[in-house]
Amino acid sequence: MEVTEVRLKKGEAIDRALRRLKKKLDKEGTLKELRNRRHYEKPSEKKRRNSKKH
Repeated sequence: MEVTEVRLKKGEAIDRALRRLKKKLDKEGTLKELRNRRHYEKPSEKKRRNSKKH
């Protein structure tokens, strides 16, 4: 797993850097994956969820 990093630019507000970090995590799908892994999901539930997507 790769670490996502956002460096503060000179004079940049922390809020802005956090926003950039969130956008970056969103693009990578990291937050979505984290939410999915919060609770154990049985293989049958995964199949059911994937079949609904397609």
